[in-house]
Amino acid sequence: MDFQNRVLPELRQALEQFPGFQLEENLEASRAMLRNPPIEKSEHVNTTSRMIQGAVGEMLVKIYEPSQRTGNKLPAMLWIHGGGYVLGHPDMDDALCERFVQAANCVVVSVDYRLAPEHPYPAAINDCYAALLWMTDEAEELGIDLARVAIAGASGGGGLTAALALLVRDKGGPDLIFQMPLYPMLDNRNRTASSHEILADNATWNRTNNLMAWGMYLGEDASKNELSPYAVPARAESLAGLPPTFTCIGQLDLFRDETIEYVTRLAEAGVDVEFQLYPGSYHCFEVFVPQAEVSKRASQSYVDAMARALNP
Repeated sequence: MDFQNRVLPELRQALEQFPGFQLEENLEASRAMLRNPPIEKSEHVNTTSRMIQGAVGEMLVKIYEPSQRTGNKLPAMLWIHGGGYVLGHPDMDDALCERFVQAANCVVVSVDYRLAPEHPYPAAINDCYAALLWMTDEAEELGIDLARVAIAGASGGGGLTAALALLVRDKGGPDLIFQMPLYPMLDNRNRTASSHEILADNATWNRTNNLMAWGMYLGEDASKNELSPYAVPARAESLAGLPPTFTCIGQLDLFRDETIEYVTRLAEAGVDVEFQLYPGSYHCFEVFVPQAEVSKRASQSYVDAMARALNP
C-alpha cells in the first residue's frame, strides 16, 4: 500500500491539498507557507516580544505568561520552533505556547534563532543556548523557579532541543528537569527505512526536503564523517545524564526510525523516557489537521506531559 493510502482518512484531505515545500527552487515561498495568520489571543495569557543578546547580536524572543500572576515563581520552558533548521518563526506557535502556559501554569520563552542556509551550524544551537542562559539569568525578573526549567521543540526544533540537552549536560548547566523533542530531526545520514519510505512530493516532509535541509544547515561540514552531536544529535556517543524525556511521532513520518533509535538509546542509558507512536499519521499531522481526533489526542498528550513535568 502506498503512502497516501496508509494515511488516516481524517488526515488525508489536508495532505492532498498540501503543495509541498520547495526548498531548493524557492526557499522564500516555502518560508511564507509557515507564516500563519495572527491568532485570537487568550485573555488568560500575556505575550510580549523582546530583543535580547543572542550568540551574535540581538535576537527576538517571545515571552508567554499567565495574565493573572501571583508573587509565586513559576516553572519555565524554552520553546524552539520547527522548520527543518531552514524555515519557521516563533509567531507560528503562538497558540501552542498559550496552551502550555495555561496547562502548566508556566512561563514560556520562544526563541527566534537564526536560520540556514544564511546562518549554518552552529548559529541555531548557539542562539538556543544563549536564549536558555538569558531565561535562567533573568529568573528574578521573569519570576521563574530555577528548579523547574524544561526545553522543548518540534521537528527541526526537536532536533535543536535534543542538541541543546546534550550541550547543557556537557557544559554543566543550566539545570533542566525535562526535555521534549517532538518528532525530532536528529540524523543527517538518512539511512533508516523510514527515511527511504517517505518520498511523495506532497508529504509534509519528505526525503528530498530532508537531504536539502541538512545540506543547508551543515554547510561546508555536510560531507564530513565526523560531526558534532550538537549539530547532529544522533551522533552523540552517550545519552547518559540527559533529563527525563517525552517524545512522539507518526508512523508515516520520515523521522520515525531515528526517533525510535533515540528513544531506545535513552532507555538503555538509564534516562526515563515516554514515547508514543501514532499509526496512519505523517510529519506534523497535529499541526496540519488540529481538529482531527488523533491530532487532539497527540497534542493534548504532550501538553499534559509538560504540565506534569513542570509541576511534579
